[in-house]
Amino acid sequence: MESDDSLLNVEAVSFWQQRYQEGTAGWNLGQPAPPFVSFLNARQAPPPGRTAVLGCGEGYDALLFASKGFEVVGFDFAPSAIAAANQLAEAAGISTQFLQRDIFDLADEFASYFNYVIEHTCFCAILPGRRPAYVELVRDLLRPDGELLGLFFTHSRAGGPPFGVTPAQIEEYFAADFELLSLVPVANSVASRQGEEHFGRFRRK
Repeated sequence: MESDDSLLNVEAVSFWQQRYQEGTAGWNLGQPAPPFVSFLNARQAPPPGRTAVLGCGEGYDALLFASKGFEVVGFDFAPSAIAAANQLAEAAGISTQFLQRDIFDLADEFASYFNYVIEHTCFCAILPGRRPAYVELVRDLLRPDGELLGLFFTHSRAGGPPFGVTPAQIEEYFAADFELLSLVPVANSVASRQGEEHFGRFRRK
Protein backbone atom coordinates (compact mmCIF):
# COMPACT_ATOMS: atom_id res chain seq x y z
CA MET A 1 0.00 0.00 0.00
CA GLU A 2 1.09 3.56 -0.64
CA SER A 3 1.99 5.66 2.39
CA ASP A 4 -0.05 8.72 3.35
CA ASP A 5 2.90 10.90 2.26
CA SER A 6 2.99 9.22 -1.15
CA LEU A 7 -0.71 9.78 -1.65
CA LEU A 8 -0.37 13.42 -0.62
CA ASN A 9 2.49 13.89 -3.06
CA VAL A 10 0.49 12.38 -5.93
CA GLU A 11 -2.42 14.70 -5.11
CA ALA A 12 -0.11 17.72 -4.89
CA VAL A 13 1.53 16.99 -8.25
CA SER A 14 -1.92 16.61 -9.82
CA PHE A 15 -3.13 19.87 -8.26
CA TRP A 16 -0.22 22.00 -9.44
CA GLN A 17 -0.05 20.27 -12.82
CA GLN A 18 -3.72 21.09 -13.42
CA ARG A 19 -3.16 24.74 -12.53
CA TYR A 20 -0.41 25.03 -15.15
CA GLN A 21 -2.39 23.17 -17.80
CA GLU A 22 -5.46 25.36 -17.23
CA GLY A 23 -3.42 28.56 -17.21
CA THR A 24 -4.67 29.41 -13.70
CA ALA A 25 -1.23 29.67 -12.08
CA GLY A 26 -1.79 33.15 -10.69
CA TRP A 27 1.70 33.27 -9.18
CA ASN A 28 3.22 33.02 -12.68
CA LEU A 29 4.21 36.59 -13.59
CA GLY A 30 5.52 35.74 -17.06
CA GLN A 31 8.72 37.57 -16.12
CA PRO A 32 11.29 37.62 -13.32
CA ALA A 33 10.06 39.24 -10.13
CA PRO A 34 11.00 42.95 -10.28
CA PRO A 35 12.53 42.94 -6.76
CA PHE A 36 15.01 40.26 -7.87
CA VAL A 37 15.87 42.26 -10.99
CA SER A 38 16.66 45.39 -8.99
CA PHE A 39 18.52 43.37 -6.35
CA LEU A 40 20.84 41.74 -8.89
CA ASN A 41 21.42 45.02 -10.73
CA ALA A 42 22.43 46.81 -7.53
CA ARG A 43 26.04 47.53 -6.66
CA GLN A 44 25.76 45.40 -3.50
CA ALA A 45 24.50 42.30 -5.36
CA PRO A 46 26.10 39.13 -3.98
CA PRO A 47 28.74 37.21 -5.95
CA PRO A 48 27.47 34.33 -8.09
CA GLY A 49 27.37 30.82 -6.66
CA ARG A 50 25.44 27.57 -6.70
CA THR A 51 21.77 28.47 -6.43
CA ALA A 52 18.57 26.49 -5.82
CA VAL A 53 15.21 27.93 -6.86
CA LEU A 54 12.47 26.14 -4.92
CA GLY A 55 9.10 25.86 -6.63
CA CYS A 56 10.66 27.45 -9.71
CA GLY A 57 7.52 27.30 -11.86
CA GLU A 58 8.27 28.19 -15.47
CA GLY A 59 11.74 29.36 -14.55
CA TYR A 60 11.72 33.14 -14.94
CA ASP A 61 13.55 33.85 -11.68
CA ALA A 62 15.94 30.96 -12.23
CA LEU A 63 16.87 32.25 -15.68
CA LEU A 64 17.40 35.74 -14.30
CA PHE A 65 19.93 34.48 -11.76
CA ALA A 66 21.59 32.26 -14.37
CA SER A 67 21.94 35.25 -16.72
CA LYS A 68 23.93 36.98 -13.95
CA GLY A 69 26.42 34.11 -13.72
CA PHE A 70 24.82 32.02 -10.97
CA GLU A 71 24.92 28.22 -11.35
CA VAL A 72 21.20 27.54 -11.03
CA VAL A 73 19.08 24.44 -10.42
CA GLY A 74 15.31 24.96 -10.43
CA PHE A 75 12.96 22.48 -8.74
CA ASP A 76 9.21 22.07 -9.16
CA PHE A 77 6.50 19.47 -8.57
CA ALA A 78 4.71 20.00 -11.90
CA PRO A 79 5.99 18.38 -15.11
CA SER A 80 4.36 21.15 -17.16
CA ALA A 81 6.31 23.80 -15.27
CA ILE A 82 9.61 21.99 -15.79
CA ALA A 83 8.90 21.51 -19.50
CA ALA A 84 8.07 25.21 -19.91
CA ALA A 85 11.20 26.23 -17.98
CA ASN A 86 13.41 24.07 -20.19
CA GLN A 87 11.84 25.60 -23.30
CA LEU A 88 12.46 29.12 -21.98
CA ALA A 89 16.07 28.29 -21.14
CA GLU A 90 16.68 26.84 -24.60
CA ALA A 91 15.06 29.83 -26.31
CA ALA A 92 17.15 32.25 -24.24
CA GLY A 93 20.35 30.27 -24.71
CA ILE A 94 20.91 30.18 -20.94
CA SER A 95 22.40 27.12 -19.27
CA THR A 96 20.14 26.18 -16.37
CA GLN A 97 19.10 22.83 -14.91
CA PHE A 98 15.44 22.18 -14.10
CA LEU A 99 14.40 19.07 -12.17
CA GLN A 100 10.98 17.70 -11.26
CA ARG A 101 11.22 17.00 -7.55
CA ASP A 102 9.34 17.13 -4.27
CA ILE A 103 11.39 19.82 -2.56
CA PHE A 104 11.12 18.02 0.78
CA ASP A 105 13.17 15.16 -0.67
CA LEU A 106 16.06 17.35 -1.81
CA ALA A 107 18.26 17.25 1.28
CA ASP A 108 19.32 13.66 0.61
CA GLU A 109 20.56 14.61 -2.85
CA PHE A 110 21.82 18.16 -2.30
CA ALA A 111 22.91 18.42 1.35
CA SER A 112 25.08 21.52 1.96
CA TYR A 113 25.39 21.96 -1.82
CA PHE A 114 24.16 25.49 -2.48
CA ASN A 115 25.48 28.95 -1.74
CA TYR A 116 22.00 30.43 -2.21
CA VAL A 117 18.39 29.32 -2.02
CA ILE A 118 15.83 31.49 -3.81
CA GLU A 119 12.32 31.72 -2.40
CA HIS A 120 9.42 33.17 -4.36
CA THR A 121 5.83 31.84 -3.98
CA CYS A 122 6.94 28.44 -2.66
CA PHE A 123 6.73 29.23 1.06
CA CYS A 124 3.21 30.63 0.58
CA ALA A 125 2.10 27.60 -1.46
CA ILE A 126 2.85 24.88 1.09
CA LEU A 127 0.51 24.22 4.00
CA PRO A 128 1.43 26.45 6.97
CA GLY A 129 2.00 23.36 9.09
CA ARG A 130 4.93 22.42 6.85
CA ARG A 131 6.76 25.72 7.26
CA PRO A 132 9.12 24.40 9.97
CA ALA A 133 10.05 21.57 7.60
CA TYR A 134 10.68 24.14 4.86
CA VAL A 135 13.07 26.06 7.12
CA GLU A 136 14.88 22.82 7.94
CA LEU A 137 15.10 22.00 4.23
CA VAL A 138 16.62 25.38 3.35
CA ARG A 139 19.14 25.02 6.17
CA ASP A 140 20.14 21.55 4.97
CA LEU A 141 20.53 22.64 1.33
CA LEU A 142 22.79 25.58 2.15
CA ARG A 143 26.48 25.51 2.85
CA PRO A 144 27.60 27.12 6.11
CA ASP A 145 27.14 30.90 5.71
CA GLY A 146 24.94 30.31 2.64
CA GLU A 147 22.02 32.67 2.13
CA LEU A 148 18.29 32.41 1.62
CA LEU A 149 17.11 35.21 -0.67
CA GLY A 150 13.36 35.33 -0.21
CA LEU A 151 10.52 37.30 -1.74
CA PHE A 152 7.73 36.57 0.74
CA PHE A 153 4.02 37.06 0.05
CA THR A 154 2.99 38.88 3.26
CA HIS A 155 -0.71 39.26 2.56
CA SER A 156 -3.54 38.98 5.11
CA ARG A 157 -6.18 37.39 2.88
CA ALA A 158 -8.18 34.45 4.23
CA GLY A 159 -7.52 30.95 3.01
CA GLY A 160 -4.96 29.82 0.49
CA PRO A 161 -2.85 28.93 -1.27
CA PRO A 162 -1.27 31.41 -1.30
CA PHE A 163 -1.21 31.34 2.50
CA GLY A 164 -0.36 34.64 4.12
CA VAL A 165 2.33 35.33 6.71
CA THR A 166 3.50 38.36 8.68
CA PRO A 167 7.08 39.66 8.78
CA ALA A 168 7.20 38.84 12.50
CA GLN A 169 6.19 35.25 11.79
CA ILE A 170 8.86 34.94 9.09
CA GLU A 171 11.51 36.10 11.54
CA GLU A 172 10.25 33.63 14.14
CA TYR A 173 10.32 30.68 11.72
CA PHE A 174 13.93 31.28 10.69
CA ALA A 175 15.40 32.56 13.97
CA ALA A 176 16.85 29.28 15.27
CA ASP A 177 18.86 28.37 12.17
CA PHE A 178 19.50 31.68 10.40
CA GLU A 179 20.91 35.13 11.03
CA LEU A 180 18.50 37.78 9.77
CA LEU A 181 20.39 40.16 7.48
CA SER A 182 17.37 42.15 6.29
CA LEU A 183 13.60 41.86 5.88
CA VAL A 184 12.03 44.92 4.28
CA PRO A 185 8.82 45.88 2.45
CA VAL A 186 9.09 45.79 -1.32
CA ALA A 187 8.58 49.04 -3.22
CA ASN A 188 8.52 47.66 -6.77
CA SER A 189 6.12 44.72 -6.61
CA VAL A 190 3.90 43.97 -9.59
CA ALA A 191 0.59 45.84 -9.38
CA SER A 192 -1.41 42.90 -8.03
CA ARG A 193 0.96 42.51 -5.05
CA GLN A 194 1.59 46.11 -4.07
CA GLY A 195 2.03 46.37 -0.30
CA GLU A 196 1.99 42.58 0.09
CA GLU A 197 5.63 41.53 -0.30
CA HIS A 198 8.76 41.59 1.84
CA PHE A 199 12.28 40.86 0.63
CA GLY A 200 14.45 38.97 3.08
CA ARG A 201 18.06 37.86 3.33
CA PHE A 202 18.92 35.16 5.86
CA ARG A 203 22.35 33.64 6.46
CA ARG A 204 22.66 30.06 7.66
CA LYS A 205 24.23 29.93 11.12
